[in-house]
Amino acid sequence: MTITVVVPVLNEENALPATLDNLFAQRHDAIEVIAVDGGSDDGTRGVLARYPRVQVIEAPRGRAAQMNAGAARARGETLLFLHADTRLPQDAERLVLDGLRKMQRCWGRFNVRIDSARPLLRLVSAMMNRRSRLTGVCTGDQAIFVVADTFARVGGYGSVALMEDIELSSRLRRYGAPLAIRAAVVTSARRWERDGVLRTIGLMWWLRLRYFFGASPARLARTYDGR
Repeated sequence: MTITVVVPVLNEENALPATLDNLFAQRHDAIEVIAVDGGSDDGTRGVLARYPRVQVIEAPRGRAAQMNAGAARARGETLLFLHADTRLPQDAERLVLDGLRKMQRCWGRFNVRIDSARPLLRLVSAMMNRRSRLTGVCTGDQAIFVVADTFARVGGYGSVALMEDIELSSRLRRYGAPLAIRAAVVTSARRWERDGVLRTIGLMWWLRLRYFFGASPARLARTYDGR
C-alpha cells in the first residue's frame, strides 16, 4: 500500500456515498481506505457495508482520536486524512506521492473549494487557501497528508477536542513547510448554509483567536457545537 486514506465518521450516512464513490473512482487500486466510526447511530454503518474495500474500525468520538486510531491500523507509507463530506481531485495519489518526492517534503495539503456557486463562498475558499499558503497552517478541510513515519515521530494528532489540525500543523512545520497542492478537494457547504456564511466566518475567526490566546480546545468545542 502506498497511501492509506483515513476517514473519521459520525452520523454521515448522507455525505459518505459521494465521498467513497469518489475515492474508488481514483485510478489506483493501491489506496487503502479506513473508516473510523465514533459511535454513529444513523445509517452510517449500513452505508459502509456497501463498500467491501473499506476497513471499518471503531474509536472514541472525536476527530483526533478517530484519526489516530485509523493511522495506527494503516499499512500505507503515506497517510491522508479525509473528512467524510470531502471529495478528492482526480489522480490524488499521484499528486501526493510525486509532489512529496519532487519537492522533498514530508507533509502537505490540497487547496479546498467549498461546494457552492455562491460568490462569497468562492471568496472564502480562496482566502482559506491563501492564508494556508502564507502561514503553513493546514486545516482538515484541505485533506492533510503526511508520511507515516513523520506522523509517528510527532506523536500523531494531539488529544484535543477542536483545532487538532492547527495543533498538528505547528508540530509538522518543524520538519519543513507543507506541500501545497493547487488541485482542490471539494468540501460540503452544509455548515455554511445551515448557520449562515457571515456568522460561520465570524465564529471560526473568534475560535481561532481564542485558541491563539490559550483557550482550551474542549471549551472551544462546546462553543463550536453550540453547547
